[in-house]
Amino acid sequence: MKKLRIKNGHPYPLGATLKADGSINFSMVNNTNEECGIILYRKGVEQKERILFDKKYKVGNIFCALIEGLDSVRYEYNFFVGEKVLVDTYARRIVGNEKWRSGELKRPFLRGSFYQDTFDWQGTTPPCIPYSESIMYCLNVRGFTRHSSSKVKSKGTFEGMIEKISYLKELGINAIELMPAYEFEECEWENAQSIAKMHTIEYQVEHIDVKIENEEEPVRAKRLNCWGYKEAFYFAPKASFAAGSDAVTEFKRMVREFHKNGIEVIMQFYFPAHIKQGYMLEILKHWMLEYHIDGFHLKGENVPVTLIATEPLFSNTKIMCEDFRLQEIYHDAEYVPSKNLAYYRDEFMYDMRRYLKGDYAMLKSFQYHMRSYHEKCGIIHYMANYYGFTLADLVSYETKHNEANGENNTDGTEQNYSWNCGVEGPSRKKAIYQLRHKQMKNALSFLFMAQGTPLLMAGDEFGNSQFGNNNCYCQDNETGWVDWRGLAKNADIYEYVKNMIAFRRAHPMTHLDAPMSMLDHFGHGYPDLSYHGEEAWKAQLDNHNRHMGIMYCGHGLDGESADYIYIASNMHWNSHRFALPSIANYEWIKAFETTENKLVTDYEKNTSYIDICPRSVTVLVGQRLPVPVKKSPKKAPAKKAEGKRRQENQTGLKKDKQN
Repeated sequence: MKKLRIKNGHPYPLGATLKADGSINFSMVNNTNEECGIILYRKGVEQKERILFDKKYKVGNIFCALIEGLDSVRYEYNFFVGEKVLVDTYARRIVGNEKWRSGELKRPFLRGSFYQDTFDWQGTTPPCIPYSESIMYCLNVRGFTRHSSSKVKSKGTFEGMIEKISYLKELGINAIELMPAYEFEECEWENAQSIAKMHTIEYQVEHIDVKIENEEEPVRAKRLNCWGYKEAFYFAPKASFAAGSDAVTEFKRMVREFHKNGIEVIMQFYFPAHIKQGYMLEILKHWMLEYHIDGFHLKGENVPVTLIATEPLFSNTKIMCEDFRLQEIYHDAEYVPSKNLAYYRDEFMYDMRRYLKGDYAMLKSFQYHMRSYHEKCGIIHYMANYYGFTLADLVSYETKHNEANGENNTDGTEQNYSWNCGVEGPSRKKAIYQLRHKQMKNALSFLFMAQGTPLLMAGDEFGNSQFGNNNCYCQDNETGWVDWRGLAKNADIYEYVKNMIAFRRAHPMTHLDAPMSMLDHFGHGYPDLSYHGEEAWKAQLDNHNRHMGIMYCGHGLDGESADYIYIASNMHWNSHRFALPSIANYEWIKAFETTENKLVTDYEKNTSYIDICPRSVTVLVGQRLPVPVKKSPKKAPAKKAEGKRRQENQTGLKKDKQN
């Protein structure tokens, strides 16, 4: 290596930053009294060189140095503190884990790699879609296209995601949520010390006493962690999710193509309890600025939600998590011009699942979730997520079947609130098949007709199954992958989802960005929201009831014409008749239904009712009646008119003679 010139560096940004003139700024935190520095590795050979940080270049607990003359293309790096070798947790690119790993092998030797941004975004900008207009879709990058039935060239990769854009657009999706797609080690090792490579440098220095370079002993991986909810290298995209050798560029290309097609990219981030809060904020800033990410779903402990929510850089970035301290984020009367925060909670999923299977006293919860609204936060709704049963398994299994995970079926949630429709697991009985499909459509009706932001789990739109496994974190196989053969097998479910999304877009009343007042808010003569039972305008909310009619009345897409929607939901095992409210100059017609239900209208009396079969949903819309054409008065035939005139004339002559 030629002689390097070392100068005083800058404490921020931490990690290794490649400058425009070719010099590299190194910066790391060391809160011990031990010497620290940089290890440089020549690519492809064992050659390495240590460079000690000079204490005169220390600012606080940050050591930094600017190195000139180092060929960034030919070298990789790690840091060291004393005898400990540490991977840079601020590294923009990680090498050594490019291949998806499994089985018996030695631990990967990870290093940081230098990167300078030269990516052409081609003028794309974030779509900035309001929560009220969003249709979200949650997926795991590898599992989404890894199955042979996905029919993409680059299976299980960011490139594979690009190949599925046309499918997502056709379905009606305009926002995808990625499960962890940053660099994590998928192998769960027998030797727990391997976690040293995944902790922040500060944590490694204080808690870990292990060398990681030149480890030769074979180690068996206990299992894979396909989901990545663990400590990670948060600044770098996952290399094994890339089809090529450059995960950074490939990830950016994926985001760019999604933005070109009007689809947002939202990322999940999981932070264990020991992660420093300032570090979390820097991670999110990096992904927003470097990768143009549209939003973050924050998971974990001690996440500084208020700090993140009040960061001016994120004013147009979606921030989703389980809870916010809104009193710390907004003043009491502060107006929120555009919502960027959203509650992401399981309440809708669990309550709606219980209503779906006909549990006692769930009608009021159903009523609440269908109209749920918050003036300062969006509300994300879902019937299934990556944890728990898929939508198809929700109606096919009573209990979880996680034996393949190797944990004696003790892992995974017990709270599935599922009903197998009479048979556990797969069934060839036609009646069971039809009931399960009806139940899936019922669940999807709740999801897309509720007032919050709907989120669909990948594969649920065509009945993807995990065979009763409700915790597929370690199933890198056909159990954990999306099986695209469901598109043909369950084509009716797919078409139903696509039509539901199109219906939602065509009817603003299904996704208002305002609370329902239950008054004539839009001036059409009817309340914007009303509840009905077997009699119109009379809801029956007794605990034993499981049926309800919901009517929306508001403006249509043109902003002026009336839009009437009636949702008839019956999760009871008996049929119920709903008397429909009469709407002036309109008649009720079916928009869609989960089973064929009879609609009867008496036009002379202007009354209608609908018989709703057990466990079914029908949605009606108001259709304007044709305006009757006014009839002109009939003209007398020409001959009759002439005869009448003659008779009148003769009568007049007689009167004249008499006078």
